[in-house]
Amino acid sequence: MSKPLRKVVFPVAGLGTRFLPATKVVAKEMLPVLDKPLIQYAVDEAVDAGADTLIFVTNRYKHAIADYFDKAYELESKLQEKGKAELLALVQGTLPRNVRAIFVTQPEALGLGHAVLCAKPVVGDEPFGVVLPDDLIWNGPGKGALRQMAELADAQQAGVIAVEEVPHDETDKYGIVDATPIDERSALIRSMVEKPKPADAPSNLAVVGRYVLPGRIFQLLEQTTPGAGGEIQLTDAIDALLREQGKVLAHRFEGIRFDCGNKAGLVRATMHMAMQDPKLAPTVRAFLEQL
Repeated sequence: MSKPLRKVVFPVAGLGTRFLPATKVVAKEMLPVLDKPLIQYAVDEAVDAGADTLIFVTNRYKHAIADYFDKAYELESKLQEKGKAELLALVQGTLPRNVRAIFVTQPEALGLGHAVLCAKPVVGDEPFGVVLPDDLIWNGPGKGALRQMAELADAQQAGVIAVEEVPHDETDKYGIVDATPIDERSALIRSMVEKPKPADAPSNLAVVGRYVLPGRIFQLLEQTTPGAGGEIQLTDAIDALLREQGKVLAHRFEGIRFDCGNKAGLVRATMHMAMQDPKLAPTVRAFLEQL
């Protein structure tokens, strides 16, 4: 039996400028897909993978996520008084009782690698996950993407990065891996290239927002030379890990990814989730037929 992934890091310090003016006051991770914010889908996936410690790397201005996972005494009291047990369970169920949320401040926006490095004092030297909530990955009643990756990481004693196939003419929008297949869904990464032109791309396997990494990555991040804008890139540290250990896997997860970092992706995710709801699906179909 594989070991659960106990700790998961959520880099949530971004400003969400693509969704202004809404994100002037609402954290982009709190944007709803139906009745659940993006961060809830990400947390549910982490809990499904076995996590009991969730580390949110945020900035000093974003309090909405902490408020969301905190106890809402007045609201819960009102719901209890009115006998609204189902709604009360929803409010109290945002975080299971055995799971703790820890908030770490990223003083400056210095890249994804820097955000992950901010979680080092909490994570320590054990393997951990990284989930970017912008990427909503849905696998219905099956295993979540992070659990699939955690089981592979434990079985192979290796770091694992989520990838999916993208059109060849869109490789310049992603980090692309050059990898040797191991089985139908997994491959041994040889190298990673950041946003290569289609003619130069070694494959069409694009890195998406899920990682399972060894604690060693923190030391490599500390040794990583900052790039443009003083940013420390996670990709650079993973490249160093590849050179040092030679075993990081790319995993084509089971599930559908929605890039909710842009409006089109958020709309697609909302429509998809609505179609999964037996009560909403007929309304959505009828409306689309009218259009």
